[in-house]
Amino acid sequence: MTHQTASKAPAGPAVRPSAAWVFARPERILAFGLGSGLVYPAPGTWGTLVGWLLWAVLLRDLADGWMALVLLLSFGIGCWAAQRCGDALGVPDHSGINWDEIVAIWLVLWLMPHGFWAQAVSVVLFRFFDIVKPPPVSLFDRRFKNGFGVMIDDIVAALYALLVGALLVRLGVLS
Repeated sequence: MTHQTASKAPAGPAVRPSAAWVFARPERILAFGLGSGLVYPAPGTWGTLVGWLLWAVLLRDLADGWMALVLLLSFGIGCWAAQRCGDALGVPDHSGINWDEIVAIWLVLWLMPHGFWAQAVSVVLFRFFDIVKPPPVSLFDRRFKNGFGVMIDDIVAALYALLVGALLVRLGVLS
């Protein structure tokens, strides 16, 4: 597959938007994970790592009520931004759109132990479930080809990571 560089109005699944295109509009900056979605290969992994960094620097010490509000607002705004970018690119879930990974990893990190190793394992678990897409993650990924679909399949992958993480905490592997 060849990649084109988009500068004005990209379209088609093989399009790799330029930095100028991404940074031209706020919803694109957000949807492309503050620019991390421009990094190839693995823009989803880069977005997850940016999410982990943002968590550590900005969100880690928020009270639970505020964190829940941040997650809800970030999810809703992410649905809008992903929809706008998907429409502009002609690809509902372009690989560079990675705000979904950022919001989902925040959910995981919020509910897992805060130690470095527990969080590193949480990041790996989330990436595993986001990449493998076991049911119903794959169902959401196939069924919803819009901004909501971009966001929700990562939230379901995050729930899988949380379930496995909770088992690891219960077994004493993570603390």
